[in-house]
Order: sequence, then C-alpha cells, then structure tokens
Amino acid sequence: MNKKTGLIIGLVFAAAFAALLTYSMMSLRQHRVEVCIEWNGRTECRTAAGATEDEAVRTATDNACALLVSGMTDSMACGRSTPKSLRRLE
Repeated sequence: MNKKTGLIIGLVFAAAFAALLTYSMMSLRQHRVEVCIEWNGRTECRTAAGATEDEAVRTATDNACALLVSGMTDSMACGRSTPKSLRRLE
C-alpha cells in the first residue's frame, strides 16, 4: 500500500468517526429541560439535555445540586428532592 492509499483510507475513517460522533451528540439532545432546585433557602437553575426527559431532568438536578450543597449526604438528599420548577425547552 502506498502513501496516497493510506492517506485516503485514513481520511475515510476520520470522516466516518466524525459522522458517528455528530450523530451521537444530536441524539442526546432530543430532550432539553431547565430545572430549579431550592436547598436551604438558596435556589439554582440549570439546563441539561438527554436522550430521555428523565435523563435530562436528572442531569440538570445534579448540576444544580452541585452548586448548592457540600458533602455526599447533602448531595444525595438534594438529588432526591422535588424540583422547585421544571421547564421543557425546545
């Protein structure tokens, strides 16, 4: 195999990988939500996307809780709390 053939094969694989990566990222954005969590009198809102709405809500909740609490116990309790608000985004 010469250099030109190797280069062409490499470019084909790179293009296929880029297409697969783009497809995977687009499928994750099927559901977008904004979740607001209130914890000890403070409120944080975060937006997240996921393949399912539950996944997006969980991610947004975890991100909001990360800014509100410290320690594993509070983090787990915050993550199980009911959001103050939940808004579906397009």
